[in-house]
Amino acid sequence: MRPKYQVIIDDIKSKILSGDYSVGEQIPTESAMQSMYEVSRQTVRKAILELSNEGFLRSEKGSGTYVSNQYRSKSGGSAHKKTIGVITTYISDYIFPSIIRGIESRLNEDNYSLLLVSTNNDVEQEKKALEMMLSYGVDGLIIEPTKSNLYNPNIAYYLSFKEQDIPFIMINAYYEELEVPFLCLDDVQSSYLATKELISKGHSQIGLIAKMDDLQGKYRMKGYIKALGEAKLRFYPEQVFSFDTETKQALSTNLQDYLSKNRDVLTAIVCYNDEVGMEVLNVCKQLGISIPEEYSIIGQDNSYIAKNANIKLTTLTHPQEQMGRDAADWIINKLQGKKNNPDHVYYQPVLIEGETVLKR
Repeated sequence: MRPKYQVIIDDIKSKILSGDYSVGEQIPTESAMQSMYEVSRQTVRKAILELSNEGFLRSEKGSGTYVSNQYRSKSGGSAHKKTIGVITTYISDYIFPSIIRGIESRLNEDNYSLLLVSTNNDVEQEKKALEMMLSYGVDGLIIEPTKSNLYNPNIAYYLSFKEQDIPFIMINAYYEELEVPFLCLDDVQSSYLATKELISKGHSQIGLIAKMDDLQGKYRMKGYIKALGEAKLRFYPEQVFSFDTETKQALSTNLQDYLSKNRDVLTAIVCYNDEVGMEVLNVCKQLGISIPEEYSIIGQDNSYIAKNANIKLTTLTHPQEQMGRDAADWIINKLQGKKNNPDHVYYQPVLIEGETVLKR
Protein backbone atom coordinates (compact mmCIF):
# COMPACT_ATOMS: atom_id res chain seq x y z
CA MET A 1 0.00 0.00 0.00
CA ARG A 2 1.37 3.44 -0.97
CA PRO A 3 2.15 5.93 1.81
CA LYS A 4 -0.46 8.71 2.07
CA TYR A 5 1.99 11.40 0.98
CA GLN A 6 2.79 9.37 -2.15
CA VAL A 7 -0.91 9.25 -3.04
CA ILE A 8 -0.95 13.07 -2.95
CA ILE A 9 2.25 13.28 -5.02
CA ASP A 10 0.91 10.91 -7.70
CA ASP A 11 -2.44 12.71 -7.89
CA ILE A 12 -0.95 16.19 -8.22
CA LYS A 13 1.59 14.99 -10.79
CA SER A 14 -1.23 13.48 -12.85
CA LYS A 15 -3.21 16.72 -12.70
CA ILE A 16 -0.18 18.76 -13.79
CA LEU A 17 0.84 16.42 -16.59
CA SER A 18 -2.71 16.05 -17.91
CA GLY A 19 -3.28 19.81 -17.85
CA ASP A 20 -5.85 19.90 -15.03
CA TYR A 21 -3.39 22.20 -13.24
CA SER A 22 -1.63 24.54 -15.66
CA VAL A 23 1.78 26.19 -15.21
CA GLY A 24 1.52 29.19 -12.89
CA GLU A 25 -1.80 28.07 -11.40
CA GLN A 26 -2.14 28.05 -7.63
CA ILE A 27 -2.95 24.65 -6.16
CA PRO A 28 -5.36 24.22 -3.21
CA THR A 29 -4.19 25.41 0.20
CA GLU A 30 -2.68 23.02 2.74
CA SER A 31 -5.93 23.10 4.72
CA ALA A 32 -7.98 22.30 1.64
CA MET A 33 -5.66 19.43 0.76
CA GLN A 34 -5.94 18.05 4.28
CA SER A 35 -9.69 17.76 3.74
CA MET A 36 -9.39 16.51 0.15
CA TYR A 37 -7.01 13.66 0.99
CA GLU A 38 -8.06 13.15 4.63
CA VAL A 39 -4.49 13.42 5.92
CA SER A 40 -2.51 15.50 8.40
CA ARG A 41 -0.89 18.85 7.59
CA GLN A 42 2.51 17.17 7.99
CA THR A 43 1.65 14.64 5.26
CA VAL A 44 0.53 17.44 2.92
CA ARG A 45 3.75 19.39 3.54
CA LYS A 46 5.88 16.31 2.88
CA ALA A 47 4.16 15.81 -0.48
CA ILE A 48 4.54 19.48 -1.43
CA LEU A 49 8.24 19.44 -0.49
CA GLU A 50 8.86 16.37 -2.64
CA LEU A 51 6.97 17.86 -5.60
CA SER A 52 8.91 21.12 -5.21
CA ASN A 53 12.22 19.23 -5.19
CA GLU A 54 11.19 17.49 -8.43
CA GLY A 55 10.31 20.83 -10.04
CA PHE A 56 6.54 20.34 -10.21
CA LEU A 57 5.67 23.01 -7.64
CA ARG A 58 7.10 26.26 -6.28
CA SER A 59 6.09 27.98 -3.04
CA GLU A 60 5.84 31.72 -2.55
CA LYS A 61 5.97 32.86 1.07
CA GLY A 62 2.73 34.51 2.12
CA SER A 63 1.07 33.74 -1.21
CA GLY A 64 0.74 29.98 -1.75
CA THR A 65 2.02 27.09 -3.85
CA TYR A 66 2.01 27.22 -7.64
CA VAL A 67 2.59 24.83 -10.54
CA SER A 68 6.12 25.07 -11.94
CA ASN A 69 7.47 23.88 -15.28
CA GLN A 70 10.93 23.13 -13.94
CA TYR A 71 10.31 19.37 -13.86
CA ARG A 72 11.32 19.12 -17.52
CA SER A 73 14.72 20.70 -16.91
CA LYS A 74 15.19 18.39 -13.90
CA SER A 75 14.40 15.29 -15.94
CA GLY A 76 16.81 12.76 -17.39
CA GLY A 77 16.70 14.33 -20.84
CA SER A 78 19.92 15.66 -22.33
CA ALA A 79 20.24 19.16 -23.71
CA HIS A 80 22.57 17.88 -26.45
CA LYS A 81 21.02 14.58 -27.48
CA LYS A 82 17.29 14.64 -28.17
CA THR A 83 15.16 11.80 -26.83
CA ILE A 84 12.18 10.27 -28.61
CA GLY A 85 9.68 8.37 -26.50
CA VAL A 86 8.09 5.21 -27.90
CA ILE A 87 4.96 3.70 -26.35
CA THR A 88 3.75 0.38 -27.78
CA THR A 89 1.14 -2.07 -26.55
CA TYR A 90 3.72 -4.86 -26.48
CA ILE A 91 7.48 -5.06 -27.00
CA SER A 92 8.88 -8.57 -27.23
CA ASP A 93 6.43 -10.53 -29.34
CA TYR A 94 4.57 -10.71 -32.64
CA ILE A 95 5.34 -7.78 -35.05
CA PHE A 96 6.54 -5.33 -32.39
CA PRO A 97 10.29 -6.15 -32.41
CA SER A 98 10.38 -5.40 -36.15
CA ILE A 99 8.56 -2.07 -35.70
CA ILE A 100 10.90 -1.05 -32.86
CA ARG A 101 13.93 -2.10 -34.91
CA GLY A 102 12.80 0.24 -37.68
CA ILE A 103 12.34 3.13 -35.23
CA GLU A 104 15.70 2.54 -33.58
CA SER A 105 17.66 2.27 -36.84
CA ARG A 106 16.28 5.60 -38.09
CA LEU A 107 16.84 7.41 -34.77
CA ASN A 108 20.44 6.16 -34.64
CA GLU A 109 21.16 7.73 -38.03
CA ASP A 110 20.57 11.20 -36.56
CA ASN A 111 21.95 10.40 -33.09
CA TYR A 112 18.61 10.50 -31.25
CA SER A 113 18.02 8.54 -28.05
CA LEU A 114 15.06 6.20 -27.61
CA LEU A 115 12.97 5.81 -24.46
CA LEU A 116 10.79 2.70 -24.80
CA VAL A 117 7.85 1.51 -22.69
CA SER A 118 4.87 -0.81 -23.26
CA THR A 119 1.30 -0.67 -21.95
CA ASN A 120 0.22 -4.31 -22.34
CA ASN A 121 -2.87 -2.76 -23.92
CA ASP A 122 -3.96 -1.44 -20.53
CA VAL A 123 -5.16 2.18 -20.20
CA GLU A 124 -3.83 2.57 -16.66
CA GLN A 125 -0.37 1.51 -17.81
CA GLU A 126 -0.73 3.88 -20.76
CA LYS A 127 -1.47 6.70 -18.31
CA LYS A 128 1.70 5.93 -16.36
CA ALA A 129 3.71 5.76 -19.59
CA LEU A 130 2.40 9.15 -20.76
CA GLU A 131 3.11 10.71 -17.37
CA MET A 132 6.63 9.33 -17.49
CA MET A 133 7.22 10.73 -20.99
CA LEU A 134 5.91 14.18 -20.01
CA SER A 135 7.89 14.17 -16.77
CA TYR A 136 11.07 13.04 -18.52
CA GLY A 137 10.70 15.77 -21.09
CA VAL A 138 10.92 13.78 -24.31
CA ASP A 139 11.32 15.84 -27.47
CA GLY A 140 8.88 13.75 -29.50
CA LEU A 141 6.68 10.69 -29.14
CA ILE A 142 5.68 7.66 -31.21
CA ILE A 143 2.61 5.88 -29.81
CA GLU A 144 0.68 2.75 -30.55
CA PRO A 145 -2.71 3.48 -28.96
CA THR A 146 -4.14 1.29 -26.21
CA LYS A 147 -7.58 -0.27 -26.81
CA SER A 148 -8.04 2.14 -29.68
CA ASN A 149 -11.63 1.13 -30.43
CA LEU A 150 -12.81 2.15 -26.94
CA TYR A 151 -13.13 5.51 -25.22
CA ASN A 152 -9.72 6.44 -23.87
CA PRO A 153 -9.56 8.23 -20.49
CA ASN A 154 -6.04 9.51 -21.22
CA ILE A 155 -6.99 11.98 -23.97
CA ALA A 156 -6.00 14.94 -21.75
CA TYR A 157 -2.37 13.78 -21.77
CA TYR A 158 -2.25 13.84 -25.56
CA LEU A 159 -3.69 17.35 -25.50
CA SER A 160 -0.89 18.30 -23.08
CA PHE A 161 1.68 17.16 -25.65
CA LYS A 162 -0.08 19.33 -28.24
CA GLU A 163 -0.17 22.35 -25.92
CA GLN A 164 3.55 21.97 -25.23
CA ASP A 165 4.31 21.64 -28.98
CA ILE A 166 5.84 18.20 -28.49
CA PRO A 167 5.32 16.39 -31.82
CA PHE A 168 3.79 12.93 -31.72
CA ILE A 169 2.56 10.39 -34.24
CA MET A 170 0.47 7.25 -33.80
CA ILE A 171 1.15 3.89 -35.44
CA ASN A 172 -1.11 0.92 -36.27
CA ALA A 173 -4.18 2.82 -35.03
CA TYR A 174 -5.30 6.18 -33.65
CA TYR A 175 -7.92 7.65 -31.36
CA GLU A 176 -10.88 8.78 -33.44
CA GLU A 177 -11.64 11.52 -30.88
CA LEU A 178 -8.35 13.25 -31.74
CA GLU A 179 -7.10 14.86 -34.94
CA VAL A 180 -3.59 13.40 -34.95
CA PRO A 181 -0.97 12.23 -37.47
CA PHE A 182 -0.83 8.45 -37.93
CA LEU A 183 0.70 5.62 -39.93
CA CYS A 184 -1.57 2.60 -40.36
CA LEU A 185 -1.99 -0.48 -42.45
CA ASP A 186 -5.18 -0.20 -44.51
CA ASP A 187 -6.98 -2.69 -42.25
CA VAL A 188 -10.24 -2.52 -44.18
CA GLN A 189 -8.41 -3.47 -47.36
CA SER A 190 -6.43 -6.23 -45.62
CA SER A 191 -9.50 -8.10 -44.43
CA TYR A 192 -11.33 -7.29 -47.66
CA LEU A 193 -8.56 -8.94 -49.70
CA ALA A 194 -8.49 -11.94 -47.36
CA THR A 195 -12.24 -12.48 -47.67
CA LYS A 196 -12.19 -11.87 -51.42
CA GLU A 197 -9.44 -14.47 -51.82
CA LEU A 198 -11.56 -17.08 -50.07
CA ILE A 199 -14.60 -16.18 -52.16
CA SER A 200 -12.53 -16.50 -55.34
CA LYS A 201 -11.58 -20.03 -54.22
CA GLY A 202 -15.25 -21.01 -54.06
CA HIS A 203 -16.00 -20.43 -50.37
CA SER A 204 -19.37 -18.90 -49.48
CA GLN A 205 -19.64 -19.76 -45.77
CA ILE A 206 -16.80 -17.70 -44.30
CA GLY A 207 -16.33 -16.96 -40.62
CA LEU A 208 -14.45 -14.10 -38.99
CA ILE A 209 -12.41 -13.95 -35.79
CA ALA A 210 -12.08 -10.32 -34.65
CA LYS A 211 -10.49 -8.51 -31.71
CA MET A 212 -12.94 -5.75 -30.95
CA ASP A 213 -11.26 -3.44 -28.44
CA ASP A 214 -8.69 -2.34 -31.03
CA LEU A 215 -9.47 -0.16 -34.05
CA GLN A 216 -7.80 -2.71 -36.33
CA GLY A 217 -10.47 -5.23 -35.36
CA LYS A 218 -13.28 -2.81 -36.19
CA TYR A 219 -11.81 -2.00 -39.60
CA ARG A 220 -10.92 -5.60 -40.40
CA MET A 221 -14.53 -6.55 -39.74
CA LYS A 222 -15.57 -3.75 -42.08
CA GLY A 223 -13.41 -5.20 -44.87
CA TYR A 224 -14.89 -8.65 -44.32
CA ILE A 225 -18.45 -7.29 -44.52
CA LYS A 226 -17.59 -5.24 -47.62
CA ALA A 227 -16.29 -8.31 -49.49
CA LEU A 228 -19.33 -10.39 -48.55
CA GLY A 229 -21.62 -7.60 -49.73
CA GLU A 230 -19.90 -7.26 -53.09
CA ALA A 231 -20.23 -11.02 -53.64
CA LYS A 232 -23.89 -10.87 -52.55
CA LEU A 233 -23.18 -13.26 -49.70
CA ARG A 234 -25.23 -12.91 -46.54
CA PHE A 235 -23.58 -11.68 -43.34
CA TYR A 236 -24.37 -13.97 -40.38
CA PRO A 237 -23.55 -12.43 -36.97
CA GLU A 238 -23.28 -15.91 -35.42
CA GLN A 239 -20.37 -16.67 -37.76
CA VAL A 240 -18.31 -13.88 -36.19
CA PHE A 241 -16.23 -14.82 -33.16
CA SER A 242 -15.09 -11.76 -31.21
CA PHE A 243 -12.68 -11.38 -28.30
CA ASP A 244 -10.77 -8.61 -26.55
CA THR A 245 -7.62 -8.12 -24.46
CA GLU A 246 -9.22 -9.46 -21.30
CA THR A 247 -10.67 -12.61 -22.94
CA LYS A 248 -7.58 -13.34 -25.04
CA GLN A 249 -6.22 -15.71 -22.39
CA ALA A 250 -9.25 -17.94 -22.86
CA LEU A 251 -8.98 -17.75 -26.67
CA SER A 252 -7.96 -21.39 -27.15
CA THR A 253 -10.83 -22.74 -25.05
CA ASN A 254 -13.40 -20.45 -26.67
CA LEU A 255 -12.13 -21.28 -30.15
CA GLN A 256 -12.70 -24.98 -29.49
CA ASP A 257 -16.38 -24.25 -28.94
CA TYR A 258 -16.65 -21.92 -31.97
CA LEU A 259 -14.85 -24.26 -34.37
CA SER A 260 -16.76 -27.34 -33.18
CA LYS A 261 -20.16 -25.64 -33.50
CA ASN A 262 -19.42 -24.39 -37.02
CA ARG A 263 -17.66 -27.49 -38.32
CA ASP A 264 -20.55 -28.41 -40.60
CA VAL A 265 -21.37 -24.81 -41.51
CA LEU A 266 -18.19 -22.88 -42.31
CA THR A 267 -15.54 -23.82 -44.85
CA ALA A 268 -13.19 -20.86 -44.31
CA ILE A 269 -12.16 -18.33 -41.67
CA VAL A 270 -10.61 -14.86 -41.84
CA CYS A 271 -8.47 -14.37 -38.74
CA TYR A 272 -7.77 -11.08 -36.96
CA ASN A 273 -4.03 -11.63 -37.40
CA ASP A 274 -1.40 -14.35 -37.78
CA GLU A 275 -1.23 -14.94 -34.04
CA VAL A 276 -4.93 -15.82 -34.04
CA GLY A 277 -4.47 -17.80 -37.25
CA MET A 278 -1.85 -19.98 -35.59
CA GLU A 279 -4.10 -20.45 -32.56
CA VAL A 280 -6.86 -21.65 -34.90
CA LEU A 281 -4.45 -24.11 -36.51
CA ASN A 282 -3.42 -25.45 -33.09
CA VAL A 283 -7.01 -25.86 -31.93
CA CYS A 284 -7.98 -27.56 -35.19
CA LYS A 285 -5.14 -30.02 -34.67
CA GLN A 286 -6.46 -30.80 -31.16
CA LEU A 287 -9.98 -31.33 -32.53
CA GLY A 288 -8.83 -33.46 -35.45
CA ILE A 289 -9.95 -30.86 -38.01
CA SER A 290 -7.81 -30.96 -41.14
CA ILE A 291 -6.45 -27.73 -42.65
CA PRO A 292 -7.12 -26.70 -45.39
CA GLU A 293 -9.43 -29.61 -46.25
CA GLU A 294 -12.12 -28.75 -43.67
CA TYR A 295 -11.25 -25.14 -42.92
CA SER A 296 -9.33 -22.73 -45.12
CA ILE A 297 -7.55 -20.16 -42.94
CA ILE A 298 -6.11 -16.70 -43.69
CA GLY A 299 -4.15 -14.64 -41.17
CA GLN A 300 -3.00 -11.03 -41.46
CA ASP A 301 0.27 -9.10 -40.84
CA ASN A 302 2.86 -11.47 -42.39
CA SER A 303 4.55 -12.00 -39.02
CA TYR A 304 7.50 -14.29 -38.35
CA ILE A 305 5.14 -16.92 -36.91
CA ALA A 306 3.33 -17.14 -40.26
CA LYS A 307 6.65 -17.77 -42.01
CA ASN A 308 8.14 -20.26 -39.55
CA ALA A 309 5.18 -22.51 -38.76
CA ASN A 310 5.01 -26.20 -39.77
CA ILE A 311 2.32 -25.24 -42.27
CA LYS A 312 2.83 -21.91 -44.03
CA LEU A 313 -0.07 -19.61 -43.21
CA THR A 314 -1.72 -17.65 -46.02
CA THR A 315 -1.55 -14.03 -44.87
CA LEU A 316 -1.32 -10.37 -45.90
CA THR A 317 1.61 -8.00 -45.62
CA HIS A 318 2.23 -5.43 -42.88
CA PRO A 319 5.04 -2.84 -43.29
CA GLN A 320 6.42 -3.41 -39.75
CA GLU A 321 10.04 -2.19 -39.97
CA GLN A 322 9.20 0.39 -42.64
CA MET A 323 6.40 1.77 -40.48
CA GLY A 324 8.88 2.17 -37.62
CA ARG A 325 11.39 3.98 -39.83
CA ASP A 326 8.70 6.23 -41.30
CA ALA A 327 7.39 7.15 -37.84
CA ALA A 328 10.89 8.06 -36.62
CA ASP A 329 11.55 9.98 -39.84
CA TRP A 330 8.34 11.99 -39.37
CA ILE A 331 9.36 12.98 -35.83
CA ILE A 332 12.93 13.89 -36.85
CA ASN A 333 11.74 16.03 -39.76
CA LYS A 334 9.27 17.79 -37.47
CA LEU A 335 11.95 18.56 -34.88
CA GLN A 336 14.44 19.70 -37.51
CA GLY A 337 11.92 21.95 -39.24
CA LYS A 338 12.20 20.09 -42.54
CA LYS A 339 9.41 19.50 -45.01
CA ASN A 340 7.47 16.72 -43.40
CA ASN A 341 6.05 13.44 -44.62
CA PRO A 342 2.24 13.16 -44.93
CA ASP A 343 0.37 13.28 -41.62
CA HIS A 344 -1.92 10.38 -42.56
CA VAL A 345 -0.57 7.24 -44.27
CA TYR A 346 -2.34 3.98 -45.06
CA TYR A 347 0.02 1.22 -46.23
CA GLN A 348 -1.54 -1.11 -48.79
CA PRO A 349 -1.51 -4.83 -47.98
CA VAL A 350 -0.62 -7.58 -50.44
CA LEU A 351 -1.79 -11.19 -50.23
CA ILE A 352 0.92 -13.80 -49.59
CA GLU A 353 -0.18 -17.28 -50.59
CA GLY A 354 0.57 -20.08 -48.16
CA GLU A 355 -0.66 -23.62 -47.60
CA THR A 356 -3.85 -22.96 -45.62
CA VAL A 357 -6.35 -22.15 -48.38
CA LEU A 358 -7.99 -24.82 -50.53
CA LYS A 359 -10.00 -24.25 -53.69
CA ARG A 360 -13.45 -25.84 -53.45
